[in-house]
Amino acid sequence: MIYFKKVLKKIISPYRIAGSLFSSQYALMLEYRAEIVLWAISGVLPLIMLGLWTGAEARVLAGITKEDITRYFISAFIVRQFTAVWVMVSFEEDHIEGKLSPFILQPIYPFWRYFFSHVAEQFTRIPFVLVIMIFLFIGFPQTFFIPSNKELIAAIIAIFSAFCVRFILHWTFAMVNFWTERASAIERVLMIPYLFLSGLVAPIETFPESVRAFALLTPYPYLLSFPAKILSGANVNLLQGFLCLFLWGSLFMFISFYAWRNGLKQYSSMGA
Repeated sequence: MIYFKKVLKKIISPYRIAGSLFSSQYALMLEYRAEIVLWAISGVLPLIMLGLWTGAEARVLAGITKEDITRYFISAFIVRQFTAVWVMVSFEEDHIEGKLSPFILQPIYPFWRYFFSHVAEQFTRIPFVLVIMIFLFIGFPQTFFIPSNKELIAAIIAIFSAFCVRFILHWTFAMVNFWTERASAIERVLMIPYLFLSGLVAPIETFPESVRAFALLTPYPYLLSFPAKILSGANVNLLQGFLCLFLWGSLFMFISFYAWRNGLKQYSSMGA
């Protein structure tokens, strides 16, 4: 019985830690509701692109209907809201200000602190995103659509998977802070391929064949276009999409662990 209790405690312990991290980060995020509203509003680029692409000739040439383009960019807006990542900025600030030192000394891998901070922020976004969607559907009732239960479940899994991969990608580059104090500039560089290769400003189908082939060799289409297509009800290869997310996530996770281990050898700060 004692052995069973010890085993059960070991199994439950990670979930308790995860729950504590989430609840504490969620409470913290609630204190910054006004800032979160601004973050949510700043992510309306897909809705702007919807207005541009609705009457674009390129849409017609690509064989995309007005209904398809409407559903796609509304779905892209939702995906964009729940895959936003800023870990490079947070990690840089903590590194410069010396806040990273106590995190390193604690038994919890700092990765999880930043991860649950992002997840908690996404939960606080839900009501604001719903309000934006309600106003959109009231103002433009022709844009209203409801995904099927199967599409919704698959889309939720794809969105969370895309967020995880993007978070690990940015976490990997955040490790550059161990060698230079201003690594957040890399985030702005990463935003360029994300804008043009993820399907944020244009559907992947409208790209020239060579550009589309190149884009699919990168992780970016799977971070936004893939889950957006699922949510919009478009035909998509689920197995290929989830497999690519898994492979890219595994690759970045391996690199990040290697960079973290070697970065700690370079790290020096008050309290470390």
